[in-house]
Amino acid sequence: MTPGITHEVQDHVSYVTLSRPESLNALTPDLRDRLIELLAGASADPEIRAVVLTGTGRGFCAGADLRGSAGTGERLPGDVARVLRLGAQRLIAAVLDCEKPVIAAVNGTAAGLGAHLALACDLVLAAESARFIEVFVRRGLVPDAGGAYLLPRLVGPHRAKELMFFGDPLPAPEAERLGLVNRVVPDGDLEKTARAWATRLATGPTRALALTKHLVNTSLDASRATSFAAEAWAQEINMTTEDAQEGLRAFVERRGPEFRGR
Repeated sequence: MTPGITHEVQDHVSYVTLSRPESLNALTPDLRDRLIELLAGASADPEIRAVVLTGTGRGFCAGADLRGSAGTGERLPGDVARVLRLGAQRLIAAVLDCEKPVIAAVNGTAAGLGAHLALACDLVLAAESARFIEVFVRRGLVPDAGGAYLLPRLVGPHRAKELMFFGDPLPAPEAERLGLVNRVVPDGDLEKTARAWATRLATGPTRALALTKHLVNTSLDASRATSFAAEAWAQEINMTTEDAQEGLRAFVERRGPEFRGR
């Protein structure tokens, strides 16, 4: 068990909770690697059909835990880039590539890497008290953890630059208005809403959802011809699944489908 993170599987949902409230759930390398491991495990486990990622206390995730990593120690060219590739970027890729739907239940402050961790998820729920902060500019840093990839795709380049240039806290209701958040709920309703959404996803056609996620995530980087071809092949692959056959039978028999994630 990795300190600072709790994990349980319930009703085919993997619940992952960051639990370092004293540091607003800032990620150490060990925590980051454990998150990557759990996301990869969810992809490979047919019994897991959805993932919920949340935090404890006042923070969702304050980003990377930088204590002990700053300073004037000698660095060789390529060291920083390597750390990013193997660290923050690998975590964001693990969320984007997870073959199960991932819900972020943002309970508090999501800053830097923490904000991008939430925004990489497929669905984002936020408590009313939550806020998102592109904190990098405050530290004299370039945004990392996939921020310059994610934000323009979600809100457009001008809004992305405003958020990154100024680094002002973005309250959850404003994040919802900009399209960064699917829904804002009262703080006390966040866990209940996340569980309700996860339960719906966990009873859905899991393989079809995985293919849908892949199509959407790749569409913004592809031509129409490429997207149409990918769509056709995704449908071809999906028609081999038990859930697709069940969905068609249920339609003909005029009943609700019972998907098994197969």
